[in-house]
Amino acid sequence: MSDDQHIAAPLRLFNSLTRTIEPFAPIEERHARVYSCGPTVYNYAHIGNLRAYVFTDTLRRALLWKGLAVTHIINITDVGHLTSDADAGDDKMEAAARASAQSIWDIAAHYTQAFKSNIADLNILAPSEWTVATDYVPQMIAFAEKIAPAHCYELDSGLYFDSMSVPDYGALAGGRDDAAHARIDPVAGKRNPSDFAIWRKSPPGEQRQMEWDSPWGKGAPGWHLECSVMSQARLGQPFDIHTGGIDHREIHHPNEIAQNQAFHACCGPDVGAAEAGFTGARWWMHNNFLVDRQGKMSKSKGGFTTLFSLIDAGVHPLAYRLLCLGAHYRSELEFSADNLAAALTRLKRLVMGVEGLKARAEGITWQSPRLDYLRANLHPKLAPLLEQFDAAIADDLMTPRALPLLEEAIGVKKVPVDEKLCLIAAFDQALGLNLLTLARADLRVRPKDAAITAEQVEADLERRTAARADKDFALSDEIRDGLIARGIEVMDGDPLRWDWRPALGS
Repeated sequence: MSDDQHIAAPLRLFNSLTRTIEPFAPIEERHARVYSCGPTVYNYAHIGNLRAYVFTDTLRRALLWKGLAVTHIINITDVGHLTSDADAGDDKMEAAARASAQSIWDIAAHYTQAFKSNIADLNILAPSEWTVATDYVPQMIAFAEKIAPAHCYELDSGLYFDSMSVPDYGALAGGRDDAAHARIDPVAGKRNPSDFAIWRKSPPGEQRQMEWDSPWGKGAPGWHLECSVMSQARLGQPFDIHTGGIDHREIHHPNEIAQNQAFHACCGPDVGAAEAGFTGARWWMHNNFLVDRQGKMSKSKGGFTTLFSLIDAGVHPLAYRLLCLGAHYRSELEFSADNLAAALTRLKRLVMGVEGLKARAEGITWQSPRLDYLRANLHPKLAPLLEQFDAAIADDLMTPRALPLLEEAIGVKKVPVDEKLCLIAAFDQALGLNLLTLARADLRVRPKDAAITAEQVEADLERRTAARADKDFALSDEIRDGLIARGIEVMDGDPLRWDWRPALGS
């Protein structure tokens, strides 16, 4: 969108630093710089992980909706992240390599590709750049060398950051959290419980698959270091918005902020004066958890649901995106088979509504115009919907309020169909449901364990049509019941004729 596409409601976003909703203005005019903590590629992302990227994509689309250019970075963590997010245990990548007897590089490549496939399936805009942690190890060592004299100390196990060497450590988390700090790896010799590793030395006599030479010995960087280094390298400091899951607000992001403060004090414009207000980003934004009925999703608990498993069950991935959009990003979102089935039904209704409009618009030229033009030329019945939608998106990404306006736009009567489609296309730029491209048949996803093929279903339906024409209703019912027993929903009077029944558990 161009500079003249900005419309009325000012964008306001919740800032985790201040715990308030504040008017957003980018540091650079008409250009927002955003960094998002990416996946650790030792396993598949579960759907709770993926909620963070639906949120970040919604944020990015909102910035574009308001007429801003966006530079967006997502990192790939292929080293440094320990088996506990609280800076404890072994490196997740090394542990995965040992468990599978595979090359750590092969593991990283496989799960990186799987994550990017998830991103594409959810219609999440690809970032401006993917940054990979192992590509930045020299810069991490240089960063650590600059802050080490004033802010770090060395132990046998590595280089540690003195969390008391910067002002207001832990302010992002709402103050010093003793419970959280108690989860950080207890290491003999640490000055403070909250101190964390900048560089971890390889244990004596052990050769790891990922290790590098450094001034503190052979080893690997700490998890927190990589985000400070990569965000600064690609976006500069300060940049506009840093995003992540709410679990990052307690330890990972406070540690990242501490490193940024230290570097700013040592190497920034105010050398020698660590500023309490400097964090590296102006806004820190966090999405809340996706929870199942057993609690927060976690890979450490063993079983977890992936987007691939939803697709295998016969659920179109955009139904999960719609489920996420139906709750505000700062609210907990309950995941259940019933909630997902409801989202899939809602998505089908949206797609059917838009397909009907497109059929009526055959031969009519329409497109998604610039928003300023749309706002000035909409039918009087549609114009208020645009204003309300804009207000919802601008109010800290209030998608639960925006979605009913999309449904209302589809259903409004006695307005030109091309204007309706233009408005829907504009709404969908912000929501990312791909409504103008999806066909209802695209939502017919075959469950992996289906005992019949689409061709066999069509053949059985032809037999059933013939039986009904012959008034052999017993055979017709037998064919229908056989299809139902194999997970097929038979839809008499519907042009689509049949659909897969998703294999969702209770």
